[in-house]
Amino acid sequence: MTQLAEIFADRPMLADGAMGTVLYARGVFINRCYDELNLSDPNLILSVHEEYLQAGAEIIETNTFGANLFRLSRHGLGDRVKEINAAGVRLARQAVEHLKDRQAGQAWVAGSVGPLGVRLEPLGKTGLDEARAAFAAQIAALADSGLPKGQKGVDLLIIETMPALNEAREALRVAREIAPHLPVLVMVTVDDESNCLDGTSAAQAAALLTEWGADAIGVNCSTGPTTVLTAAEAMRGATTLPLAAMPNAGMPRAVEGRNIYLCSPEYMASFARKAINAGVQIVGGCCGTTPNHIRAMRAAIRALDEPAHVEGAGPAFAANLETPPAPLSARSRIGSLIAGGTFVTLVEIEPPKGIDCSNEIRAAEMFAGLGVHGINVNGEPHASARMSAQSLSIQIQQHTGVETILHYTCRDRNILSIQSDLLGASSMGLKNILCVTGDPPKTGNLPDATAVFDVDSIGLVNMVNRLNHGLDIGSNSIGASTNFTIAVAANPGAPDMENELRRFAYKVEAGAEYAITQSVFDLRLLENFLERIRNVIAERIPVIACIWPLTSLRNAEFLKNDLRVSMPEEIMLRMAQAGTPDAARQEGIQIAQEMLEAVRPYVDGVQVSAPFGRYDIAAEVIASVLPRGTTRTE
Repeated sequence: MTQLAEIFADRPMLADGAMGTVLYARGVFINRCYDELNLSDPNLILSVHEEYLQAGAEIIETNTFGANLFRLSRHGLGDRVKEINAAGVRLARQAVEHLKDRQAGQAWVAGSVGPLGVRLEPLGKTGLDEARAAFAAQIAALADSGLPKGQKGVDLLIIETMPALNEAREALRVAREIAPHLPVLVMVTVDDESNCLDGTSAAQAAALLTEWGADAIGVNCSTGPTTVLTAAEAMRGATTLPLAAMPNAGMPRAVEGRNIYLCSPEYMASFARKAINAGVQIVGGCCGTTPNHIRAMRAAIRALDEPAHVEGAGPAFAANLETPPAPLSARSRIGSLIAGGTFVTLVEIEPPKGIDCSNEIRAAEMFAGLGVHGINVNGEPHASARMSAQSLSIQIQQHTGVETILHYTCRDRNILSIQSDLLGASSMGLKNILCVTGDPPKTGNLPDATAVFDVDSIGLVNMVNRLNHGLDIGSNSIGASTNFTIAVAANPGAPDMENELRRFAYKVEAGAEYAITQSVFDLRLLENFLERIRNVIAERIPVIACIWPLTSLRNAEFLKNDLRVSMPEEIMLRMAQAGTPDAARQEGIQIAQEMLEAVRPYVDGVQVSAPFGRYDIAAEVIASVLPRGTTRTE
């Protein structure tokens, strides 16, 4: 019988419980790195393993849940990944050998691989390559290849408490590459509704993990036995693989300053019986479970009559639920114009600071009369508290019939709120989104406000693109495509151009369909940027240049010195020579009109800003191009 068949035999198996809970009960403070105790207090770790074995556990996990580069680096231990993991294997193996010496029986050592503790792309800033490198270092140390010669590695790998399927997938792929000889059990954690924390349903998680080649799958941690059992039942209907369920001992409660898990050993024993009868093969515990819980679960398993045998999965679960979006030309008028090569004209409007948006609607009506193609509604410009861009966008469309582009930032919303906003925006008829990270609160009028930044603009583009394919953040079907056109920002004058180009390429890869630049005053920078993006993206996306009419020399100095906008000396001189405020405004309009004409051969459209709410200035600038709206030629 192979090791895989032995471990995942057709009978109930009992795993151990929590390591951290027992260590905490023995006086180890929670600010310690529990994985490092493999080195500094090995006898303590060894004694916990032995307690679980004595309680009846047949699978014990190494004390390496957080022993990856990212988590260890928080404790200044990033250079000791191999050492800490190897020590974890040695201690668990030593406990099993002690068991063999004292009594008959077989126990298996499982290498515990927990989540990295960082959010991965597409919603986070950590690349999949970085994640794979971190998993590879840990798994190599747990397997034979990571240990001193003659020292046996783990018998299996348990990739556990995975909050998102993309992280579980990368860990599983690495395990297959680094240690193809080891069986791999992959477990996700779920919320109260038995969905993974990225929104993926338990059934879909089971189908995907099966497709990706796990040897066994399951669910652990979460809010307690009931939630885990519900998720395991859903998984059972979507896979034929062996199934594991290892819940927390309920939700922790604060009692006199300590977090206490209140599920009794008897309740966990009841859970074990129900889980096995539902088709779960491997049961155990997570946070809050102790050797007493495992001992009670062992007694419950032994008292079972013949466990319910599950022949296999129910109906196949459809993993691919995508609803592709309509072509860009069919999603909105702006999308149609961009797809058709029309030189697009946009104007930017900022929401008011109060509830009266009549001035902004009058401005939008004026621009509609001039024939602009769309209005970009800025979202909380300069991190200031204003009317929501979504509300103003809807009102402008209702009153004028001109399409709006919703300027959407990541600063103030977590990914759940972002998804809710975007679903609502699509439902209410907003079809054009500009995805931006957003200014930090310290730059605004409420500098003490907190920021969220669950994702940046790249992650936001990924979210919008996923919704455009009819999938939520957990890859569950939402029934239809949101059909947004997806715009992103670009800065031709960025101080770190290499980073700007790299991020621009990531945005395009994530699903960006056109770009709107920061204000352009230096044509040479724009030309250079357009030339360089041809080298970093496979297929050029349309670019719309933003034009800012200067209002005074002070305005030009602020943009140049405070905001670090590239401002040619010629423009500074022209603004300085304007003798009066009115002359300065007229000179600023003239410069903007000249810049608009200069960029026309290079870009697919222009967006004119209204400085300080001066919509009359924006109207005068853009009126110079509207009568000649033509199809751009290269």
